[in-house]
Amino acid sequence: TTLASGGNDNLVNLWNMSQSSPKMTMSDHTAAVKAIAWCPWQKDLLATGGGSSDRSIKFWNTTSGACINTIDTGSQVSQLAWSKIEGCKEIVSTHGYAKNHLAVWKFPSLNQVAELTGHTHRILCMAQSPDGTKVVTGSADETFCFWDVFPESVAKSTKAASKPNQSVNAHVMRIR
Repeated sequence: TTLASGGNDNLVNLWNMSQSSPKMTMSDHTAAVKAIAWCPWQKDLLATGGGSSDRSIKFWNTTSGACINTIDTGSQVSQLAWSKIEGCKEIVSTHGYAKNHLAVWKFPSLNQVAELTGHTHRILCMAQSPDGTKVVTGSADETFCFWDVFPESVAKSTKAASKPNQSVNAHVMRIR
């Protein structure tokens, strides 16, 4: 089993549980690594997100350690979550300064499918529902927002059409 970690040293480390030092270190980020997510359908694909002076999502082949692609998001990346819906190859990112929003990206084209707004301050955390269709985000503005980010209809329309889906349902509820 391989685990990944990131930190304020701008490094992504891959760990084997039986060793006390990383088996691999990747150093392409230029700010703290704030977000990490393993791809559910490709076991050697890892996405990582950088802090406010980096603003990128990097995609890594964890077998070779190569950075295979990068997105400049324009703002601090705070969380990442891959779609768990079969046939929906997308990843959602949450952001802090300067945009305080969520973005949904098609993989592997890295085209932005949606930009979702609702928070007025940086997003601090995100959790995905057990069925993988929804996320909840918590922000420094002291609110939670609930988002229907990966509805099953996205996977069905993506399978039916070869072009990326341009419509994401975003239902926001604010609590406070």
